[in-house]
Amino acid sequence: MNNTGILKAICLSEKRGLPKTPAESAVLKADWGIEGDAHAGNWHRQISLLPEEQIAEFNSRGAQVSPGAFGENLIVSGFDLKALPPGTRLEIGPCLLEITQVGKQCHHHCAVYQRMGDCIMPREGVFARVIRGGSLRAGDQVRVLELGSKEQALRPFRAAVLTMSDRGSRGERQDESGPYIAKALAEAGYEIAETALVPDDESRIREELIRLSDTVGADLIITTGGTGLAPRDVTPEATLAVATRNVPGIAEAIRAESLKFTKRAMLSRAVAVIRNRTLIVNLPGSRKAVSECLEVILDTLSHGLGILTEREGECGRS
Repeated sequence: MNNTGILKAICLSEKRGLPKTPAESAVLKADWGIEGDAHAGNWHRQISLLPEEQIAEFNSRGAQVSPGAFGENLIVSGFDLKALPPGTRLEIGPCLLEITQVGKQCHHHCAVYQRMGDCIMPREGVFARVIRGGSLRAGDQVRVLELGSKEQALRPFRAAVLTMSDRGSRGERQDESGPYIAKALAEAGYEIAETALVPDDESRIREELIRLSDTVGADLIITTGGTGLAPRDVTPEATLAVATRNVPGIAEAIRAESLKFTKRAMLSRAVAVIRNRTLIVNLPGSRKAVSECLEVILDTLSHGLGILTEREGECGRS
């Protein structure tokens, strides 16, 4: 893959939901985004990027869109951006960006989609956070930074937390387990890529697991809730539906240890699976049970993730 490209255009907007307008230059602020842009902030999608080549192909179909029409901040030439996985770092002029998400879901179709019946941002756009700030101008060189094996090994694993709760999704109950898991993972050295809360709906859970794995690029997804015998407890079914491989030992270890505290642990249907290069682990919904489960698995998960992401060797004892 080509490792260098060119920044072709910079686009900004003061309000979300509006097309961005071209600017001659921009100032990027670390851990924030582009100064004066509506999407800047302390979150994982501070800056959006699109490839010039895909915009040109879209325009060849009669779209006649101008820079910024898709809501993109930076238009780059020379890369297939969507082929760059989350965690890839881009050096643009003096600035350093880290890709945090590839593609996106469009819940409300933009003006381009309304006119053309299509939009390239969901499949071609990528999102990034600013690691090192500075000033950018069109024409700056863009370079993909290749991380060495040592640098790769030192990078924290990216984790996402997904809570399943009908009442929580309606605002009728506060989610205590999800924030607790996120805090515990952060204290253990994980980078929290995203937290989300969805109702106990199997198709919605599948969509979120696929998104967090394939789009957000989480190495680990911990779910909480929906693992019991109630008719609406469908987290295990949704998890198995998106799996590429099974990891039964994790759920077995949790149940075995939990049985020391309560015989009701045998009623848990939680599973653990792999989706491509993401480990997904179901935990129960109660805050107390989540704490007990994390004590069982947290020390071992990092080694398993090291194997899965090829940072470490095999699991056999010496």
